[in-house]
Amino acid sequence: METQPKPEIELIERDGEVTLSIGGEQAMQAWERDLMWASADMLCEYGHDFYEVGLGLGLSALRIANNPATRSHTVLELFGEVEDLFRARHPKLPGNLTIERGDFFQHVFALPSESIDGMFFDPALDMEVWTNADLWARTMPEVVRVLRPGGVFIPFFSTKPELRWQYLPHFTSIRVERHPYTAYDTTEYTYGTSGDAYIQCFRKC
Repeated sequence: METQPKPEIELIERDGEVTLSIGGEQAMQAWERDLMWASADMLCEYGHDFYEVGLGLGLSALRIANNPATRSHTVLELFGEVEDLFRARHPKLPGNLTIERGDFFQHVFALPSESIDGMFFDPALDMEVWTNADLWARTMPEVVRVLRPGGVFIPFFSTKPELRWQYLPHFTSIRVERHPYTAYDTTEYTYGTSGDAYIQCFRKC
């Protein structure tokens, strides 16, 4: 089997903007802070033990770990370089925060059933992954299995007012909050650089 080359990963700080770039693409930017914090705060309403997919700049990871309700928070990150950049900026981490390495679409099958109260999902994925219906059909039942009753799955915010088809068939209770946002003028991954963003919270009944 041919091994895929590792993407180039760099933290770009220029003209007051902070961008995590993976494979030449904008994976995350610092302007997202308030939206990431709002997502993290919502997650922490639902329990004490949490799991996060995708470390990024660590904005949500630190917010979740530092919430008084949080007993444990584990972050799964695919790329070692992303973790290295994060640790360089944050050498002292909360004691309840653990960072693990791995591919979520393989790792999720090994997670214990009903072991977490909430999962925040914000990995850097290629478009071919986002559009792979068979992959999501295999993966999302595992996410539901891992959640405790009443637990929640919160993906990263959307700047389009529509529920994500990848997750919708697997949950019957969905909470949506609307938040204003202003991105950088150079931001490429939102629908416009200002407007409304939508945080979607899918709850296991």
